[in-house]
Amino acid sequence: MENNDKLYYADAYCQTFTSTLEEAGVDQAGRPYVVLRQTVFYPTGGGQPCDLGTINGVRVVEVEEIDGQIRHFLERSLPESAAEVTGSIDWERRFDHMQQHTGQHILSAVFDDTFGAPTVGFHLGTERVTIDIATAELTEETARQAEQLANRIVFENRPITARFVTTEELSAMPLRKQPTVTENIRIVTIENIDHNPCGGTHPSHTGEVGPIKILTWQRNKGNVRVEFICGWRVLTEMGKNMQTLQTLSKQLLAPERELPAAVDRLQAEAEKMKKALQTAETRLLDTEAKELLQQARSVQDALLVTACFSQRPMPSLQKLAQRIAELSSQSVALLFAANEKTQLVFASGQAVHYPMNQLLQEVLPLIEGKGGGNPHMAQGGGIASIPVQQVMEHAANRLEQALNSKTTVTKE
Repeated sequence: MENNDKLYYADAYCQTFTSTLEEAGVDQAGRPYVVLRQTVFYPTGGGQPCDLGTINGVRVVEVEEIDGQIRHFLERSLPESAAEVTGSIDWERRFDHMQQHTGQHILSAVFDDTFGAPTVGFHLGTERVTIDIATAELTEETARQAEQLANRIVFENRPITARFVTTEELSAMPLRKQPTVTENIRIVTIENIDHNPCGGTHPSHTGEVGPIKILTWQRNKGNVRVEFICGWRVLTEMGKNMQTLQTLSKQLLAPERELPAAVDRLQAEAEKMKKALQTAETRLLDTEAKELLQQARSVQDALLVTACFSQRPMPSLQKLAQRIAELSSQSVALLFAANEKTQLVFASGQAVHYPMNQLLQEVLPLIEGKGGGNPHMAQGGGIASIPVQQVMEHAANRLEQALNSKTTVTKE
């Protein structure tokens, strides 16, 4: 397609058009498409997403330039009788892309000219825009200054031109970067700041870009990736942030300007409550461990504690078993939980010499389980194919047999 048939180059503000249908087909992925004599639809390229819209009322879902053809991929095929078509782009989407792309040109120029950080990567996303700038770090002060300078250029409403240039004209221009093609080179110029090879769509003046707002940045592959938004996206983001602030203000009973202090107080209170809860949990765990020890039965010189629980997390089982072993050096705790799978924790006091990890390995085959540990603490789990009570009884019987068959416990 010739450049003069790419109507988005002639007039970035054109929203509707008529054209003759040159080709209709289906690609290898089964997507129907049409090729037109001329088009307003910008195809994906140069870091800018494609235009969407309709052709003869059928939704355009993707636009790509393939082997010199601009293919308009459609939600469904056009009628075979279609010869002349009418197209209409989603103007809100197009203008958003114009704002973001031109804002990128401005911000990149500022970072390059003022701070010596050229742009080496660009992505225009559906919610955020990013540029990768060649610098080791970006400070808060530098980001603030860059944002102010970029917005000053916006408010000065400088003219923007975009045109195809000759080789002679190109050689006289102070280009921001070298073109990636050798013919049909299009230069976008922002007065007194930028000459950039670019095939994207842009407004006629910088004022239409609207405010430019840097959101965040981080190191990325030796550069710094800067995330920002422009124009209507800034207003949308501000609206969301204001709604969030108002909600937090009501919830925390504090004016917006006092929210940071209110959050600090809330965090301090939460930390205090967390410590109090941990203390209470420790006391409850200690009480539970003592009660279980009182119910223990003697096997040789050991105190055997067995217990089954429903929906008790593994960390809680481990803490309880460990506490029982700490309270009595002659104790053996066999604890079980019927969760999504059967979980078990075995622990023994220091005076017990029958290895808990060995006992675990003898029990796990019952539930096709896996686990491990050491002689005084072992844990594992497996499928709940049999009642957890049956697993507990098997473990207790196996331990009793081992303790009764030989001397495995040494008195303190």
